[in-house]
Amino acid sequence: MSRERLSVVVTRRLPEAVETRLSELFDVRLRDDDTPMTRSELVEAVQDADVLVPTVTDTIDAGLIGQAGERLKLIANYGAGVDHIDVETARRRGVLVSNTPGVLTDDTADMTMALILSVTRRLPEGMSTMQKGDWNGWAPTAFLGGRLGGRRLGILGMGRIGQAVARRAAAFGMQVHYHNRRRLRPETEREMEATYWESLDQMVARMDILSIHCPSTPSTFHLMNARRLKLVKPTGVIVNTSRGEVIDENALTRMIRSGDIAGAGLDVYEHGTDVNPRLRELPNVVLLPHMGSATVEGRIEMGEKVIINIKTFEDGHRPPDQVVPAML
Repeated sequence: MSRERLSVVVTRRLPEAVETRLSELFDVRLRDDDTPMTRSELVEAVQDADVLVPTVTDTIDAGLIGQAGERLKLIANYGAGVDHIDVETARRRGVLVSNTPGVLTDDTADMTMALILSVTRRLPEGMSTMQKGDWNGWAPTAFLGGRLGGRRLGILGMGRIGQAVARRAAAFGMQVHYHNRRRLRPETEREMEATYWESLDQMVARMDILSIHCPSTPSTFHLMNARRLKLVKPTGVIVNTSRGEVIDENALTRMIRSGDIAGAGLDVYEHGTDVNPRLRELPNVVLLPHMGSATVEGRIEMGEKVIINIKTFEDGHRPPDQVVPAML
């Protein structure tokens, strides 16, 4: 006699291959359109499902978890970051939380380098000129940017993605520096030829490019605040592909507009889709719509990890990517 299949609710549209496999394995309810669930839809989902598969666009807070039904036992997040999920409240309610770490490392690191190149070599300005039909030919002083080789790259957060960026930057001939909660092992530092800075302030003041790769936690909120941003050299560039809340966006905007910071490349924003409109006006700022992980391969691998976490849970074992509060 076959056992009853787990009831799984997916909050957003996922790649077709992932949705097909979920449907084969579980009693799954998929999203018809690619819009976030409303609060009432999320409440209904957690009341009826055994497993919820949310994304970064869903707020799974204490209030929502408090309305969950007795059936809900796993929140299998489609994504690595879990700052939108109250993991501690879930734990107290007996609900496990899993995520999808590692699969987006290379994709996000690639996008980081793309942003660094875009800002330093003024690629959007060149593209805009061509698209408008305003190009009148090559000139010795037109669109002068900066060479990456020899520049100091400061990496804030030296986890998987930070280290992947460091390796790519080294291939461009950049000098790699970093600040992290914990210093890397000596052999890892030697491999990447990376210099550790215990003082974030001292590192920020000496870098040509600062790349942000730390999670959103209470301790990292506005880690790059107005005071620390003032330490950046006037020729410095800031790139962020992690979480928008790490940077005081209004302060960054003011300093770029005033010429105190040379430019920025941003894929994430402090207030989600509500981007400071003054940022959009600046030619030395490259803005992307949170697409650092947007590769077909990466998104399918994310889905595969979600499926493995759910299937392992269904088989009575701890999900391989279970998140516990101590990890945050």
